[in-house]
Amino acid sequence: MADRKVAVQLTGLRKRFGDLEVLKGVSLTAHSGDVIAIIGGSGSGKSTLLRCINFLETPTAGEVRLHGELVAMKPDGEGGFRAADPAQLNRLRARLGMVFQSFNLWPHRTVLENVIEAPVHVLGQNRDAAIANAERLLDRVGLLAKRDVYPEMLSGGQKQRAAIARALAVDPHAMLFDEPTSALDPELVGEVLSVIADLAREGRTMILVTHEMQFARNVASEIIFLRNGLIEEQGKPSDVFDNPKSEALRAFLAPKY
Repeated sequence: MADRKVAVQLTGLRKRFGDLEVLKGVSLTAHSGDVIAIIGGSGSGKSTLLRCINFLETPTAGEVRLHGELVAMKPDGEGGFRAADPAQLNRLRARLGMVFQSFNLWPHRTVLENVIEAPVHVLGQNRDAAIANAERLLDRVGLLAKRDVYPEMLSGGQKQRAAIARALAVDPHAMLFDEPTSALDPELVGEVLSVIADLAREGRTMILVTHEMQFARNVASEIIFLRNGLIEEQGKPSDVFDNPKSEALRAFLAPKY
């Protein structure tokens, strides 16, 4: 669909940590409704790529566009870059939902308080409206009965479902998932993947770093195989999984798929 809006666009993205260049010129575009799954081995740059999208890591070079708007950057005086307009970055970043490996919930706040934090204090929503929306989202992920408990009382799967509700609460233009099941016990993985699959079916724009190959095949509209900081292969799931072109991708998939 040619008229779909661009949610996230990366052009020539590079990221260096000292002498180590982790990303070496990555370009990708996620249109509204796309579900892009990023796969690859440890150290390939997957999580760094995701963190550069919302500037948890500042790119060393390249361009980031969020919702069609170029994020302004300027030299930081140390050979890298930083956001040139913090107000612009905060405005754009406020509408990106991020779900981390380790949940990142506020331990001293209840589940409900975690979910309403950004809508009330970042987006300036009315508290009563934010609570009503949070309750709707918690019900959707099966956690409404846990609204008043603290994260320490939740299982890993429940924590991650609470984190997904928190990310949804800002009505994000795009959602970023950084290996959302990697910290979970195997029996808890399915409950989180089910929620993410529901979001994909309703047309949410998502960029997902995952090691769950069958899940990626089932929910993604596009697969990106990252290797040594570069995109080695990308395409539809059926093409990438059924007809990998590179020996590296064949070797990566062999024990997993």
